[in-house]
Amino acid sequence: MASKILVVEDDQDIRQLLHLQLTAAGYETAFASDAASALGVARRERPNLIVLDLGLPAGDGFVVMERLRSIPEFEMLPVVVITARDPSEGEKAVQEGARSFISKPFRGDEVVSEVRRVLGG
Repeated sequence: MASKILVVEDDQDIRQLLHLQLTAAGYETAFASDAASALGVARRERPNLIVLDLGLPAGDGFVVMERLRSIPEFEMLPVVVITARDPSEGEKAVQEGARSFISKPFRGDEVVSEVRRVLGG
């Protein structure tokens, strides 16, 4: 069974790029476009990993990570952050529990490689 990746990203073009790249690599995908809906989608879809943008409407990626860590079933769920913010924000996300971060703009294959690395395959 393919691993499921939840992409939390407000930019539709980036969501589409990641969907194409991740499904071509054999992953299932689910999507949330803002911080407010991210946890509901995570509960419904039960992802193996989250690709999380930091700059989101209705709360940022740090809020999503904090909420995830407060729910026992998600506290160990791996998160890969993608961000157009200063790299120090990505480093802060790693300090707060993300497995890694990727700066925007990025290539779709970069995200796939990082997802594979984090999932151990």
